[in-house]
Amino acid sequence: MSILSRFMKQNKTVKENTIFAATKSLTDEKGEPLLWEIRHIPTKEDEKIRDACTVEVPVTGKPGMYRPKVNSSKYISKLLAESVVFPDLCDAALQDSYGVKTPEDLILEMLDDTGEYMAFTAFVQKFNGFNVSIDEKIDEAKN
Repeated sequence: MSILSRFMKQNKTVKENTIFAATKSLTDEKGEPLLWEIRHIPTKEDEKIRDACTVEVPVTGKPGMYRPKVNSSKYISKLLAESVVFPDLCDAALQDSYGVKTPEDLILEMLDDTGEYMAFTAFVQKFNGFNVSIDEKIDEAKN
């Protein structure tokens, strides 16, 4: 196998979904936290999410000039919502039970403990490759 052929798509590893107990306030009949299924967000999809959360803001002191600014709260909320496979955040009955109409608002209601929301955010970001140091990537490549 040539070195170049190793770069072919069929040789690319697909990141499997993972599970995470996002909150302690939703439990099964034994009192154990319910597990959420989380998927990896591909780069193209992340770019679409980021674009949807980007606005043009005026540059101070330069009339008619604008610069892009990402609404980071909106971006994180959309990233989390797009990452969740289960529970189905688009389910109308689930949204109705919390009195919301969007997956992003549903996450905020389901994870209404700020610490749990931040822990879930950190987990999803790390699962999607954010917050991984270069040393961790080198170690992973060696193994």
